[in-house]
Amino acid sequence: MRARVPTIFINPPPGTFVAIDFETADNYPDSACAIGLVRVENGRVSRRVRQLFRPPRDHVWYTHIHGLTLEHVQDKPRFAQAWPVLRQVFKGAAFLAAHNAGFDKRVLEACCESAGVEPPELPWVCTVRQARRTLGIRPANLDNVARIMGIKLDHHEALSDAEACARIVMAARKLLVKSVSGR
Repeated sequence: MRARVPTIFINPPPGTFVAIDFETADNYPDSACAIGLVRVENGRVSRRVRQLFRPPRDHVWYTHIHGLTLEHVQDKPRFAQAWPVLRQVFKGAAFLAAHNAGFDKRVLEACCESAGVEPPELPWVCTVRQARRTLGIRPANLDNVARIMGIKLDHHEALSDAEACARIVMAARKLLVKSVSGR
């Protein structure tokens, strides 16, 4: 039996992290059709990955949200086929970050379970919570947070959303360091 992955935190631990965003094809959490990953090391983005997936069922219900159709993803790899490359992005990370982390955590775990692979056993940081509690931004939806912070965003494009999430974590870290150091 696998150890329980730590809970979702507001304030991130120090170290390397990976911001993650999924787009899904339907109501099931294993229906990822796109992932965006942004790895941050030493306060700088070190890697960006965008991967489309063929979802497990041959329909894409949320084209009106993310713009992806079955035609966009029908010749893409399944999650299980892409996982060996994606898994490398998580190596050595201290935590994962997502805007509404509960959603992305559920999708990652469901996709990994369906693929028969272990998800990364890392804590999660929720940037919705960070935006509200650490940065004082309300409403904390990604569009509004990005607008207030001056972050360029192509909302519901997985890599753009993951990049915005990484920028929120970096800004919250700076604010926390300032408040602790008094500068």
